[in-house]
Amino acid sequence: MSGIRLKNSTPLIIIKDSFSNREERTRFLANKFGKYLTGEILDVGCDKAPLKDIVKNIKYTGIDVSGNPTVKVDLEKIDRLPFTDREFDVVVCCDVLEHVDNLHHIFSEIVRVAKKTIIISLPNNWTNARRPIEKGRGAFAFYGLPAQKPQDRHKWFFGLSEALEFFHAQQGVHPIKLVECVVNEKKRNFMVTAVRKLLYPKQICYLNRYAHTIWAVFQRRDV
Repeated sequence: MSGIRLKNSTPLIIIKDSFSNREERTRFLANKFGKYLTGEILDVGCDKAPLKDIVKNIKYTGIDVSGNPTVKVDLEKIDRLPFTDREFDVVVCCDVLEHVDNLHHIFSEIVRVAKKTIIISLPNNWTNARRPIEKGRGAFAFYGLPAQKPQDRHKWFFGLSEALEFFHAQQGVHPIKLVECVVNEKKRNFMVTAVRKLLYPKQICYLNRYAHTIWAVFQRRDV
């Protein structure tokens, strides 16, 4: 684990880890950010709701358009989340916002229903796209032009630096403060990492190329 400091003095922590499915991502969430996961929790885009079983002693509500949600909600077809202001102690939204056209509106709704803490993760799409594009393979997950209409796809294509800028900007839009920021990079042997850092010595360029996920923890300033 290593880290650099962001412009607002929030440390950017780099952790070498990766996830092959939603359950593994949820376990990372529980292990790294477990101290925040108490009280009433809303899981936005919960899919099969693994968080409900992984984290004990919480009052759990999950929403999604499919899977195993507590409340079925299509995020792209609502004006408001079906909850009152500050109804949940913690709102979690892991690798979901990139799937909806109304990303900024849903983020605002997440802030509205959160009482204390918000935990968001976004993918670094550049990393997933880099190898197929470099090798001349014209397709990769959640993008491209499949022969049949896909069940799901990403609606936004951004790198890690843009995700960081988005997170920072929300502090000027909403009464929230960025208190933790974590980046995941796949585990590689020392020589591979050393060569990559020689080729891309500027930290943000390296992360745009090789980091795969960024996590942000916000806390309300008006608690």
